Amino acid sequence: MMLLVVLTCLLAGCLAQEPHPCSSPPLLTGGISVSTQNEKLWVYGRFLYDALGQRIRIMELGTYENKSFTYDALLLYREKTMYEINEHDRTCKKKPLTADFHPMVIPKDASLLGQYVLGSSSGPGEGLLVNTWMGDLPGKAGKFMTTVTEFGCFPISSVYHTSQYGWVVTSLFNNVVGITDPGQLNPPDFCMDEEMRADEEQTDFLSLFLNKL
Repeated sequence: MMLLVVLTCLLAGCLAQEPHPCSSPPLLTGGISVSTQNEKLWVYGRFLYDALGQRIRIMELGTYENKSFTYDALLLYREKTMYEINEHDRTCKKKPLTADFHPMVIPKDASLLGQYVLGSSSGPGEGLLVNTWMGDLPGKAGKFMTTVTEFGCFPISSVYHTSQYGWVVTSLFNNVVGITDPGQLNPPDFCMDEEMRADEEQTDFLSLFLNKL
């Protein structure tokens, strides 16, 4: 009986703990979707995320203003360089990358909006416990709202506002810890001799989705 009382108290204590800001695993592979409030943009693709080396690869397809596109980009933040890659034609463009690397973390000054279960809490394995946070975008550029899992801090979705497109919704799914193919975070061999032209337009992360055509 005493053991049952102790276990009950421990369980109650665990459930009563308030969620805290967290960091997602530094190496992730998964799926990504992006859509905008004005319905001009829809994207579905795959991502590789390396917070240790500050590298991101995004391979996507989608529609922008009712026109279809495919896109493959490798972002190397430490080198301040981005490669637009065309595996089919074995060509690439090398562009300056101006944005700073922002790891997948919930900032310490973010506010907890709530904790809830996606799916059902009626039985084991029927639901997923998640936390939703709100905070300021880098540089006080606006507000964001992000949902992550309670256990593991895996990203689920993020919503933020832009003056040009209204609300932008990003969802991440099928997350796997680690990089399934590390070679995809290095420039392909046919990109190695590519030179960055002085007149190339500078690129940031958001423009990968919002400036397609």
